[in-house]
Amino acid sequence: MGKRTRIINEPSDIVPLLRAFGSETHKKVFDYLQKDWKTEEEMERDLGFKVLESLDILKKSGLVESKWRMPEPGKKPEKEYHSSYSRVQVNFQCTIEDLSDLIMITFKSDSEIRSYLDVIEKEVISGNQSMNGLQRVIDKSIMFIRGVARRSPILTVKGQRIELAGETE
Repeated sequence: MGKRTRIINEPSDIVPLLRAFGSETHKKVFDYLQKDWKTEEEMERDLGFKVLESLDILKKSGLVESKWRMPEPGKKPEKEYHSSYSRVQVNFQCTIEDLSDLIMITFKSDSEIRSYLDVIEKEVISGNQSMNGLQRVIDKSIMFIRGVARRSPILTVKGQRIELAGETE
């Protein structure tokens, strides 16, 4: 199967990408999925560790795709995963301040950014989903807000809005 190139035009997209490859565990899962489609159970058996967190981060960064594996008769279907890209092309421009914020957000622990995540999640749940509205409440740059939202397992950045993951209009 031919591999594709992941094109990154939005600076905040580097947050999940750097988080994915800033961990040896996540990198092992990604490398393993380069070869073939595998289920979570197969990965855990072959790699020797739990892979759910790695899969979540790789999915959030858009580096892994999934599909349902047809089961043997009498068994239930299982989701299997495969890495979607073998190359990356980065093409964006931003201020050094925004880039430094994104790098800082990437490598801080969850507890260090939890207060920002809590405020953003609370605001989005109450209906304040626009970047400008969130910027007024949080008093941080839009790029900072986008970067923090990309760290959240329940938030999705969609254009100039932040929504709950899975929410559609």
